Amino acid sequence: MNDCSSTMKPINSRSISVQIQTLHQRLLHALNLGTRYFDEKTNTWKWQCANIEVQKNVLRSINAFLDSISGDARATRHTIVKESVSDVLGALLCILEGKSGPLLSMASNVAVKLVSILPNSLLQSRIVELVCCLSSLISSHQVEVAIDCANALNLVVSNLSATSERTVMEALKDTAIASHIVGNIKDFAGGAKKIEYFEQMGSLLSTILWRWPQSRFPVSSDVKLMKALADMHMVTDSSVKLVLLKMYTSLALCDFVAKKLIEDGVFVEMVVQAMEKSNPQVVRIEGFKLARCLLRCQENFIRMRNLCGDALVNAIICGMRETGLSSKKGGINHGSLLLEACQLGLITRWDGDHHIRFWEHGIDRVLLNLVLENIQDKSSEHVLSLEEQISTANKSLKSNYHLGLRSYLWDILGCLMIHCGENFNPYTYGSELHINTLITCACLTFVDTIQKWCRICQNDVDDNFQSEPVSRAVLMMIYSPCNHISSHARLVLSDRMKVIGIPSLKSLIHTLDYTSSLASYGSSDKLQLVINLIGLNSLSSLPEYQKCIIESKAMKAVVLIVKRCLSNDIHMERPSMAPHLLTSFHERSCCCIDKEDWEGSNVLLFYGLWALSSFVHQCSLLQDHTQKFTTAVTYIKAQLLNKLHETCSSTCLSPGVRWYASYILSYFGCYGFPNELAKWIGKSLNQEEYADLRLIVANGASVNVNGVILAVRCPSLLPREILTSSKNCEEGTDKYGETMREVRLSAHVDYEALVLLLEYVYLGCLQAEEDMVKKLKILAKRCNLQPFLQLLYRQCPEWGTPFPCLNLTSALNSVGSCFSDVILEAETNELVGWTCNFCSNSVPHSHVHKVILQSGCEYLQGLFRSGMQESHSQVIKVAISWEALIKLVQWFYSNNLPNPPAGCLWDNMDDEQKLFNLQPYVELNWLAEFWMLESIQEASWNVIVSCLDSARHLSARIIKMAYNLSLWKLVDIAANFMAPSYRQLRDSSDLEEFDEALVHLIYSASIRFAQEGGNCSR
Repeated sequence: MNDCSSTMKPINSRSISVQIQTLHQRLLHALNLGTRYFDEKTNTWKWQCANIEVQKNVLRSINAFLDSISGDARATRHTIVKESVSDVLGALLCILEGKSGPLLSMASNVAVKLVSILPNSLLQSRIVELVCCLSSLISSHQVEVAIDCANALNLVVSNLSATSERTVMEALKDTAIASHIVGNIKDFAGGAKKIEYFEQMGSLLSTILWRWPQSRFPVSSDVKLMKALADMHMVTDSSVKLVLLKMYTSLALCDFVAKKLIEDGVFVEMVVQAMEKSNPQVVRIEGFKLARCLLRCQENFIRMRNLCGDALVNAIICGMRETGLSSKKGGINHGSLLLEACQLGLITRWDGDHHIRFWEHGIDRVLLNLVLENIQDKSSEHVLSLEEQISTANKSLKSNYHLGLRSYLWDILGCLMIHCGENFNPYTYGSELHINTLITCACLTFVDTIQKWCRICQNDVDDNFQSEPVSRAVLMMIYSPCNHISSHARLVLSDRMKVIGIPSLKSLIHTLDYTSSLASYGSSDKLQLVINLIGLNSLSSLPEYQKCIIESKAMKAVVLIVKRCLSNDIHMERPSMAPHLLTSFHERSCCCIDKEDWEGSNVLLFYGLWALSSFVHQCSLLQDHTQKFTTAVTYIKAQLLNKLHETCSSTCLSPGVRWYASYILSYFGCYGFPNELAKWIGKSLNQEEYADLRLIVANGASVNVNGVILAVRCPSLLPREILTSSKNCEEGTDKYGETMREVRLSAHVDYEALVLLLEYVYLGCLQAEEDMVKKLKILAKRCNLQPFLQLLYRQCPEWGTPFPCLNLTSALNSVGSCFSDVILEAETNELVGWTCNFCSNSVPHSHVHKVILQSGCEYLQGLFRSGMQESHSQVIKVAISWEALIKLVQWFYSNNLPNPPAGCLWDNMDDEQKLFNLQPYVELNWLAEFWMLESIQEASWNVIVSCLDSARHLSARIIKMAYNLSLWKLVDIAANFMAPSYRQLRDSSDLEEFDEALVHLIYSASIRFAQEGGNCSR
């Protein structure tokens, strides 16, 4: 053993005060009263002393020394401090670990001071020891000690670096810190401990939940804790509210938790109330943060909007009116209420009636006051000429008023404009002056942006952050369904482009042509591509520039960009060029299955398709350019047509991208929405086999159809009695002996148009000449097929409109029940309380339709045509469980195999629950091989492998299932997953219950694993 003097020698320092040096000497003297020894177990030097008075003296010395360097940043970086930290920590840890009652309060207080004054970097060498020691005292019966330890631990965890976070959080996990804190909070709720206890425990828990995703779901599943938190909703103490909101925010980072929270109307009301003006600013800011965290996806937003849409909008508007002096000029304090309100205002990007509420609450005035300074001086003027609007806007925009907010403001403005209805008049809700001035401001900034970004060498842009948002906002204004907005936007843009006009457009096209063919792209190049594509889209809406665009190289450049995007050669997500969209919530979220925004993840593809659609549309309208249109169509047909069909069918691409691909295809005579499921269903069109309806037109011509498909896809063609009863109509019999019901259509129905319409109903799309399109429009309108009509009239896609997909799952409900002609019955298993909505059979089953089953499965097609007894049976027994049968039927009717629970739901299941969820996919993998369903086989295989990869210990159970079902490929993959643990399994006798052949397979996999250097190959 050694005393501390051997390593802590006085150091002559001229850069620190005499007082610090004196207190440092006293600290050394106090530490030297103890002894140091080397702990081989932890490989560190430790301090020890059994004398309580010496320990008190050490604590007082540490406390005094820390007081002397507090607030002096230079002192904390000085050598004598750095070299003292290890022994100071050693002594403090020794005293804390001793848990001596009289000293604990004093030691925990010193611990708080230590971690609040010294940076984590100085504590790094023993930070794991420190957090473990503090966490062991979290539940101390001495309330003050528990409070101090929670406070100290919170300070340490809050300031962890990225390199040490994982190590520290793993150490805390081993101490079961989360469950201890949860227990303490529940004790507080049922006892008489002071509020500071809850504040420190709650604050620490929220910090841990923020950095440790795996803890969120278990904490939220503690019913008593969540009830205790719910009971605090009405507490008026602002400090308690603040902690409560922070805890909910950290919990809501798990999307499953967020969804569960939003289902509670009382909770949602509490969140909205927290944002109200009656609360202190810190509480309101935290309320906005919680709302933003909850509303990371559209699904959650819709739920919250339905519960309290008006109150939510009102809170945002009130927050955006908070224009304090601290945030006006230049940048902005990123913790401000104004910024939080603007960030939450981005809920305008989603479709819904909340846009009207924003207008009703005066969003035009609010936005204008944030964009322009002193605009209220003009509020009394009802009319300003365009020149006066431009002059006013120019002067104010140059002042950089609220510059840090501009990106949010342009996004909110653009979304409000694009989501207006065709008959919407914003002037009914807002001021014409305010709205027109906002449009003018955006157009002025956009024209400046175009001028900056239309040069090939672009390195001098100092406001990149608002280049894309303002360009996007202007594009949204120009293509707004509201005529008032779109016409004024075009007017202002046309006026401002007069000066730079054609030369700037040619420069833009030249730059676009150059950058489209670059071998590689930096972020600036991609941003330039986006700005130029938006510029091209915007200017193509102005008649004076359309001829120049058509006669230029623009189309070839755009086609090349689209091709490269579809080949994954170029990809750019919007947040990479609009950094205001990047938030810490997205970085820290778990289980958040974000559905892409309407424009999709690759905005270059979206704007490229938009530009291509504008080009084709303008060519078709200009009569004196028919040859140019023919040339363009020929070029696009050769380069892109097949790719566009694939784009429409791809469920991996966003609705906006697929809509524009379909819109472009309409100029090639292809109308509709190609779909993989339609490729199967389309084979049944006008086939007598399985047809149960005959549609007859006035001239006697008829076509055979399937009632279930029409009931889902085009119910307007069927009389109501057919949809509600299977008996009240004329009946005949086809050559297959099946009942054929006849439906006589109106004399106005054209047979050729009907045949084409049925192609759309069955195939999702059709090919038609212009003369036939006119007849189709009439029939489609009577059948109320709105998306199809939109393409027939070649109307530009409406922002936010879902992409129509052929999905027949509603046929499994009452809609298709009267057309059901066969039952799929699962293997009998115990399902307590299972009942059927359509019959009294108690064995789990599903009422389905032969026409749909046989279209997706050659095995069933052969079975139904075989003439054997099974082909005439009303019931087909399927040797799989009910859980597997549900998924099988879902796939038949949607071409989509439902996924098992994922993320935190999966991670927090026990092994039996995981196996219960995984077993149906093993059964489907077996059935798919027998029924020759390749796509189900592949989909189920991917699910099984993914689940086993995250829970490899389940492989031992899965390999038995696969072995019994002769699924040898799955046996091999399960053996590979078991390979690394073969020796442990062998030594623990876990392999004794396996067949010898199976053990040999696992052994062989372990040999391969060892030979390949420990890489478990799938």
